[in-house]
Amino acid sequence: MSQENKPASPTFQEAITSDTVLDRIVALRAPGKLRAMELMLLLFAVAIGVAGIIIVDLTVRGELSTTMLVPGLIYVAALFGLHIVVRLVASDADPLFVPIAAFLSSIGVIEIYRLDLANDKSGWSADSVRQLIWLAVAITIAAVVLIIVRNHLTLYRFTYLSGLGALVLLILPMVPGIGSEINGAKVWIRIGDSMSFQPGEIAKILLAIFFAGYLISNRDALAMAGKKVLGIVFPRGRDLGPLLVIWFTSIIVLIFQRDLGTSLLYFGLFLSTLYVATARKGWLVLGISLFLIGGIIASQVFSHVSTRFQNWFNPWADPQNSGYQMIQGLFGLANGGMLGTGLGGGFPEITPYAQSDYIFASLGEELGLVGLFMILLVYLIFVGRGLRVSFAGQDDFGKLLAMGLAFSIAFQVFIVLGGITRVIPLTGLTAPFLAAGGSSLVSNWIIVALLLRLSNAVRNRPKLVIRA
Repeated sequence: MSQENKPASPTFQEAITSDTVLDRIVALRAPGKLRAMELMLLLFAVAIGVAGIIIVDLTVRGELSTTMLVPGLIYVAALFGLHIVVRLVASDADPLFVPIAAFLSSIGVIEIYRLDLANDKSGWSADSVRQLIWLAVAITIAAVVLIIVRNHLTLYRFTYLSGLGALVLLILPMVPGIGSEINGAKVWIRIGDSMSFQPGEIAKILLAIFFAGYLISNRDALAMAGKKVLGIVFPRGRDLGPLLVIWFTSIIVLIFQRDLGTSLLYFGLFLSTLYVATARKGWLVLGISLFLIGGIIASQVFSHVSTRFQNWFNPWADPQNSGYQMIQGLFGLANGGMLGTGLGGGFPEITPYAQSDYIFASLGEELGLVGLFMILLVYLIFVGRGLRVSFAGQDDFGKLLAMGLAFSIAFQVFIVLGGITRVIPLTGLTAPFLAAGGSSLVSNWIIVALLLRLSNAVRNRPKLVIRA
């Protein structure tokens, strides 16, 4: 064909105004498609949970049981209720946050139920039944948060109030008559005669809001040039105040509340937010150095911190007492091997607190290394979607808040799994969405609600208008 007879190539304006391209743009932005994807993934997560319970029943009991039917229906109703709320008030929100949280929660309930059968627990005394009820409560609270917080920028107005609220929540467990010590950690408050709550779980959300708001207001001063040493620019001495305050607070939590995990989580959350806000490597070097120095000094002065470090270095020095939990967890992981023993086929109940602190070891034994890696991959997707919201954010406060919330989940997973595998000293934190515990479920589902709101703000931009 001659050059004269060849059809002329469409110009950019003609190409982008074509019906096909416009249809694709609309399809990518269609809220209905996002919510349809979310609904299908939710059905998959619920199906996984039902299938897991059936497998555990048939493997351990040899017959099906209706024990989990009513609390399970309550959980599913709350889950799809949240889906409806998202459709109504955040139709452009990311479609993966809720299904991922539901999937992890379902996996956790399956393993907790398996441990209940091994320990002959039933009714309200069963951890799995309480877990489902707490899940329904946590999801309901997440829906309420999503309805109340219609614009994430309203949280910026409560920056210092959030910081004050976090400080009050951190102090509460140390108040005589209110605080309660469980497993050596003073991070709980009593609610009635049979219930307890960990206020530090809510404090981490308030701290994420405070850190984001504070650093947005003061990052210019914190990012000013300082002295350059070995190629790294360190901040000026007069700018170290916020870092020292948070460091001192984390050390107080470590010493008086005896909770290494919470201390590390708070400080890591602040340090990561500070680095993202200022892009200064000097803050990372100083922060990590300060925490290591504080931890080493505390391990030499305070016996409970010293015991944590001794068990980390050599749990076999006291295999029947202080090192028993860690050793049994390692044996469980080894017993699981690559593919695991199958649900109901292992002995995770031998490990103390297998349903909470050591649920990763329980899952590793019965699902194997492959199953554990799949769970970690799901966490990675959740954190990645959170960071994606941060990168695409239209305002600095939303960017830092989304990053902080995503990092809080990532830090928690690392701290828990690192303690079980002896990468770091063992802590008292629980795996997000997986482990038994109402406090953790409530706080992590609130994080889901805030990420939904933030992602809705990112996607809900004015639609592209193309004029011929």
